[in-house]
Amino acid sequence: MANPTNSSSRAAIVTGASRGIGAAIARRLAGDGFQVVVNYAGSAGPAAEVVEEIEKAGGRAISVQADVSDPQAVTRLFDAAEAAYGGVDVLVNNAGIMKLMPVAETDDATFDQTIAINLKGTFNGLREAARRLRDGGRIVSFSTSVVGLYQPTYGVYAATKAAVEALTHILAKELGPRGIRVNAVAPGPVATELFLKGKDEAALDRARQMIPLGRLGEAEDIARVVSLLAGPDSGWINGQVVRVNGGAV
Repeated sequence: MANPTNSSSRAAIVTGASRGIGAAIARRLAGDGFQVVVNYAGSAGPAAEVVEEIEKAGGRAISVQADVSDPQAVTRLFDAAEAAYGGVDVLVNNAGIMKLMPVAETDDATFDQTIAINLKGTFNGLREAARRLRDGGRIVSFSTSVVGLYQPTYGVYAATKAAVEALTHILAKELGPRGIRVNAVAPGPVATELFLKGKDEAALDRARQMIPLGRLGEAEDIARVVSLLAGPDSGWINGQVVRVNGGAV
């Protein structure tokens, strides 16, 4: 069975990697020795900047546009990775959106878009990775610590992430015989554009007060955990959801 953790030609796809947590993960995995595919949906400029940062640091990276909600685009994403690097060893399903509103006020367009990107987009990546990842590979998807907290206005967002957790547990059992580990990371409040948008200082203070460590997370906090799950030191971690939230439960 292949063991990509000992290979000098490991390759990782990170979806939604043009900014925020995804960009931090791409940079971290490049630093770990991975050749990285920086996926983006519409932000070509920021994605190119991430690639430039990685290359300046001595790593290898390419940027590839793909809307993860489109299964054909995800197939092309893997095609591009294989053409550049010969195969794929790690998929990080990071792309997602978060639009907060009470259930009663959620319109069909918001519901459909959130399902399309957060759930179907993750499923598209999982399915393609299950077919094409090299034996011994790793898959890391993104949930949220809101699953379990059940806070108002997070209904549709949390629902998509709960479904991601179910897919993670099941796919881990399906791919285990090939040595492919499937896990998820469930961040708490992280100081990224996605989380900060639309929140005033009072809302941010309330978020901090929920966290025993007394601060919002940083993108690098999450990237370090993804690095662990993608690397050789987590060989006995499979089918798990790691809640990276500073103790907010």
